[in-house]
Parts: sequence; C-alpha cells; structure tokens
Amino acid sequence: MEQIWSVSTFLRKLKSQLRSGELSRAPLKLLRFQIQENKAECDWIARPPDPWDDHIAATIRDQNQTLQALRDALTMRQLLFRAIPDVQSARFRVYRHSKEVVPEMIITGTVAREDEASPRVASLVMRAKLCGLHFSLHEGVLVPFQVERRELQVSS
Repeated sequence: MEQIWSVSTFLRKLKSQLRSGELSRAPLKLLRFQIQENKAECDWIARPPDPWDDHIAATIRDQNQTLQALRDALTMRQLLFRAIPDVQSARFRVYRHSKEVVPEMIITGTVAREDEASPRVASLVMRAKLCGLHFSLHEGVLVPFQVERRELQVSS
C-alpha cells in the first residue's frame, strides 16, 4: 500500500510541478509509467516550443526546446526518487512530435538514485549525461535516435 501511495504522490507532484516549464508553457504528456520491484520506466512527450517563440529564429526556438527537455528530464528524475523511495533506477524515454506519424526519441537512458551530478557542474548538458541520460546534440539541438517504427505511435 505504501508503494501505491508513493506513486500517487509522484503523479500529483508531476502534474503540479511539470504543468508548465521555464521555456515552454505547454505541459508534459506522460505516455507510460511502470514500476517493477525497485525499477521504474517512464516515457513522455517533450514540451513543444512555446507559441510565443514563433517570432524568434528557428535555431533559438529549437535550442530552447532542447534546454526545456533536459531540465524536465532532470526534474523528472528528482521527483521520482524523492517520491518513491523503493525505486533505485529508472529507464527514461523522451519523445518529441515530428512531421511523421511516429514521434522521435530524443533522450533515453537509465538513471540511478546514486548517480547524481555534483552541484558544481554548471552545464545542464553535462549534468544530464552524468545522471545517465543519453542524447545527441547538433548545434545545441537534440537529434533524434534511429528507432524501430513499432516502438511508439501517438496521435497529436
């Protein structure tokens, strides 16, 4: 029963704290959340660029979306480990909508409770990598992984 209460706490905090981001007012879209023993899996759709960013250069808008996705992943990690003490590791998969039917995977990785970046690490990108997240950047923008089409289909 305690684990159910912990999951409920996590989902409530997720809803309230990740309702809007610093660089995008759109909410995260949680696709899947699963716990087995001391491991969790969590998939979500990253926030789209903020509609008010339509007037700025596409590269800056895409970089803002990248920064928001990385911040959200680190926040998700923090919320998960604080709310559910039994979970020792979590597999994250972050997608973004694409022009195709299937969303693009942009961040993946297994984060562990004990893998915490030092507060002295100023780079958001480096903190995310030190926590176990995997992603590729090109000119400051997340590049999608090549994944099989069967993985996920989400309607807009």
